[in-house]
Amino acid sequence: MSIAATNEVVAGPEAGTLHRKISWTGAFWIASGVPALVLFSVGAIGATVGAPAWFIWILSILFGFIQAFSYAEIAGLFPHKSGGASVYGAIAWVRYGKLLAPFSVWCNWLAWSPVLSIGSGLAAGYVLSILFAPDAAINTWQLTLVDLGWLKAGLALRINATFILGAALLLIAFAIQHRGISQTAKVQVILGVVALLPLILIGLVPLFTGDVLASNLGPFAPLAKDEAGKIIAGEWNMAGITLMAGGLFIAAWSTYGFETAVCYTREFKDPKTDTFKAILYSGLLCIFVFTIVPISFQGVLGLGQLVTPAVVDASGTVTTPAVYDGILSADIYSGMGVASAMAGMIKGGPVVHNIIVVMLILALMLAIVTSMAGSSRTLYQASVDGWLPKYLSHVNENGAPTRAMWTDLCFNLVLLMMSDYVFVLAISNVCYILFNFLNLNAAWMHRIDRPAWERPFKAPTWLLGMGTVLAYVNLALLGMGADIWGAGTLVTGLICSAFIIPVFLFRHYVTDKGQFPAAMMEDMHLRAEPGAGTRAGVLPYAALALGAVVIIVAHSLAVY
Repeated sequence: MSIAATNEVVAGPEAGTLHRKISWTGAFWIASGVPALVLFSVGAIGATVGAPAWFIWILSILFGFIQAFSYAEIAGLFPHKSGGASVYGAIAWVRYGKLLAPFSVWCNWLAWSPVLSIGSGLAAGYVLSILFAPDAAINTWQLTLVDLGWLKAGLALRINATFILGAALLLIAFAIQHRGISQTAKVQVILGVVALLPLILIGLVPLFTGDVLASNLGPFAPLAKDEAGKIIAGEWNMAGITLMAGGLFIAAWSTYGFETAVCYTREFKDPKTDTFKAILYSGLLCIFVFTIVPISFQGVLGLGQLVTPAVVDASGTVTTPAVYDGILSADIYSGMGVASAMAGMIKGGPVVHNIIVVMLILALMLAIVTSMAGSSRTLYQASVDGWLPKYLSHVNENGAPTRAMWTDLCFNLVLLMMSDYVFVLAISNVCYILFNFLNLNAAWMHRIDRPAWERPFKAPTWLLGMGTVLAYVNLALLGMGADIWGAGTLVTGLICSAFIIPVFLFRHYVTDKGQFPAAMMEDMHLRAEPGAGTRAGVLPYAALALGAVVIIVAHSLAVY
C-alpha cells in the first residue's frame, strides 16, 4: 500500500479535501440513479434491433456485473483517492506511457458527463408532454444556432423550451450537491425511493396482469427492411450480427454504469469494506431493473404495426421512411415518448398516468445527480493527480468539488442544445468502451506490478480473466456496432477521446514542468520502491496492439 494511502487513512479530514462522511449505503443510493439510465436507450435499442432487444439488456448487464469485480479490486488499492475506476486504473497505465493514464480518465469523464444533458433533456421533454399538447407553440418553436448537418444529417445546436427547462434542472442538481457528499446522499435516498418505485412497478405489474405477451418478445431475429422500406424479421447473417453488436454497444452505456459506486472511495468512512459492498449491491439492483423493465416494456408494446407506408421515388429510393407505432415509433426511438408509454402500461387512468410520468422525471433527476457526483469527482481527482488543469482540484467548505461541477455544468449546457440525444449518447459510449478496455486490463497489470499491496477485496482469478476477455468483446462491439447509430460515430468518438492530448501536455509540461504531484509519485511506486512497478514488461503494449486489431477487424466485418 502506498505511503500516501496509509497516512491518509489514519489522519482526519483536511481543509480543501473531500470528507469521509458516507458508508456503502450512501454510495448505493447515490448510484441508484443508474437503473434510470434504462430510460435513455430502451426505446432506441428496441426500435433499432427489434425483437431480441430484451435479451440484449440481460446479456449486457451480466457483462457489466462480471466486470465490476475487477473494478472493486483496484478501487480497494487506493482508499485515499476519489474519481472512480478510471483513476485507479490510470495508476496501472502511467508507468507504461504518460498519455495512456489521462486518456483513460478523460474517456471515463466524456462517457459519464453527458448523462447530465441527455437526462435533463429527456426530463424536460417529459414535463412539457404532460403540460402541453404536442403541437403547442412551446413545443414547436426553436432557434437554430449552428447547423451540424456535416457531422450527422439533421443535427444542430438549437435553443428551445427543452433546453431552457433542462438547464433549470441541471442547476437544481448542482444546488443539491453544493452542500457536500453527505447531504447529496440524503437527497438521493428520497429521490431513490420515489423514483425507483415506478421502474419496479413498470417491470412487475404487467408480468402479474398478463399483459406481457410472449409473441411480442419474438421472433428471435434482428430487424431488416425490404426493398420498399418496410420492416421485416431479418436473418442471422452478418447484417443481423452487426445490428445486435450495435444494440449491445449502446446498452453498455447504461448497464455498466453502476461502476460509479466506487467513485466515492475517498469519502467512505471505511473504504476497506464499503467499496466492495457499494458496487456489489448496486450491481444486484441493476440486474433486477435492467432485466424486468425491458422485458415488460417490449412485452406490452410489441414491435408495432405499420401506420404510414414509406414513400418511394421513381428510382426505388425511400424518400420518407415508414411510420410505425409500438417500440418502432419515432418518439420511442428518441426517448421522448418512453415515459408516456411506460405510464400507459400501468393502466390507471389519466391521473395515475401523470403521476407515473412525474415519478419517471424524478428518476431522471436521480440519474443526473448520480452523474454529476461521479463525473465531477473524476475531474477533481484527475486534477489532483496531474492529468487535468489545476483549477479543477478546488473543493468548497462542504467538501464538494465545485469548480469541477461548474465545468461539468457548462459542458453539458452545450450538449443540451444538440438536436439528437441518441447521437450524443453513441459518441459518449465510444469513449466509455475505450475506458472499460483500459481499466479491465489495468486489473491484471496491478496484480503483476503490485503483488504485495493490500487488497481488501481480491477477485477470483477466473473472474479477473473473464473481465479481460470482456475488454476485447467490448472493443469488438465498438468496432462493429458504433456506426449503427450514425455514419462516422466511431471516428467522431475516437477524435473526441484524443482531445485530452493537448490538455495533458499543457498541464504536465507547462504547468508542472514535467513532474507529477508528490502523492501521485508515491502511488506510482517511484519513491516507496524505486525501480518497481513495471513487471508486466511488454504485455500492456501487446494488449493495446491486440485491442487496435480487434476494432479494425470488427469494423471491417460490419455490414450496414
